[in-house]
Amino acid sequence: MTERNAIETRLPTRPRDETGLMARLQAARLPGRLPEVWRERLTPRAPDGLSSRLLLLTVAFTLAVAALIIVPSAASFQERWLMDRLQAAELASVGVEALPYSAVEDSTAEQLLSIGGVQSVVVGEQGVRRLLLQAPNLPRTPDLIDLRQRNVGARLLDPWKTLFGHPDRSLRVQAKPRYRSGDFIEILAPAQPLKVELKTFLLNSLTMSLLIAVVAGGLLYASLSFLVLAPLRRVTRSIERFAADPESPAETPSDRKDEIGRVERELARMQEEVRQSLRSRARLVALGEAVAKINHDLRNMLTSAQMASERLSSSSDPLVAKALPRLERALGRAAALARNVLEYGKSEEAAPQLQKMLLARVVAVAAEDAGLEEDRVRLIRDLPARLTVRADSDQLHRILVNLMRNARQAIESDPARDRKGRITVRAETRDGVVAIRITDDGPGIPERLAGRLFEPFVSGRASEGTGLGLTISRELAANHGGELRLLDTGPEGTTFELRLPA
Repeated sequence: MTERNAIETRLPTRPRDETGLMARLQAARLPGRLPEVWRERLTPRAPDGLSSRLLLLTVAFTLAVAALIIVPSAASFQERWLMDRLQAAELASVGVEALPYSAVEDSTAEQLLSIGGVQSVVVGEQGVRRLLLQAPNLPRTPDLIDLRQRNVGARLLDPWKTLFGHPDRSLRVQAKPRYRSGDFIEILAPAQPLKVELKTFLLNSLTMSLLIAVVAGGLLYASLSFLVLAPLRRVTRSIERFAADPESPAETPSDRKDEIGRVERELARMQEEVRQSLRSRARLVALGEAVAKINHDLRNMLTSAQMASERLSSSSDPLVAKALPRLERALGRAAALARNVLEYGKSEEAAPQLQKMLLARVVAVAAEDAGLEEDRVRLIRDLPARLTVRADSDQLHRILVNLMRNARQAIESDPARDRKGRITVRAETRDGVVAIRITDDGPGIPERLAGRLFEPFVSGRASEGTGLGLTISRELAANHGGELRLLDTGPEGTTFELRLPA
């Protein structure tokens, strides 16, 4: 088993390190308190945490680097050792050939061999092998090592053959002569002295490599712990604190420009979004409870008002007869809204009941209910003659009333205004879409609110309004397959566009 496989078998099959925390929380995206089992999983544990895994990987990588250094170093050491013996033997061969008839006494030959650390010397020249120093009888056939032509695999493998080979192993080493002529010089040397020196070299190299590995690995681990682990632990604590109490103050993210800094900032942003969602949900719950309490009394009041309007229908007063249809329409819509308010809070808007209607008439009725009057804020209609739309009459009326009422209230709340207000309604048909634009000459919407205008509880006025009108209007427009959007706003006025399928 390799070192990498050994490490993998020691690691747990279901890691619970710090890097998995953000992914699990983002996958959940649930506000409120997390279950107890999740809180247990979020708690970091030292044996199987990211820090222990990083330490194991650091040790493994440093040992691998040490092995990559030691293996070629052992091959180089053995090759130098053999070259030293070859050079000594070559010098001895030169001395032997300098004697008359190359005659060497046995004692002199033995002394030369002991000096060179070899058992025999052979010189090859022009295809002829000349034995200069006699070889002894050997119990085993020596292994041939030709230093003139060897591949990388053989060079790396030979030192380990020497270390773990037979004690009586001998080496026949051939190389190109450096100090004399000839094709090659060959020596016969025992492997045991090389084995002893190779063991000493490897032990010293291993000790030095381990020392370097420990220092380098320690510095690497300390650097990664400072740059990665410490920020991840801070993110982990922030997630745990948020899981226990979402309303707790958020930890200020660092100003780092790398991935860790982006994670911290995105986590802080996500937590703030969840807090806003929780607050909005709490406000919706409170609003639903308040509506449920007043709904019964409101329906009774509307029933009494409808009964009074029925008695007024018999009046002969022309002013009463003129205002009575508008009063009946308002009471009817209010009663329908009161009947459906609880269902609206529990589900989405009902599907629109489409019918064909004259747009000019719908705009006129909506302007009356929005409180537009000639002496304060007047309506200007720029509509094509006989333009019709297919929509739900009640839902389209609610959209137009919301837009016109908001525009009127914005104009009337402008303290710097010294003239009458004006709201212009234009419409055109293009590419199978009816585009209705409502433009006012009010003070405009603040820039900080323009991008969030259609979010719940976002209102352009601090004194009145719940901030739900535009949210509901956009939902009603989407139910028709259309769209409601803010086209433009500024000191000269604001323009909304309602797009409906023609």
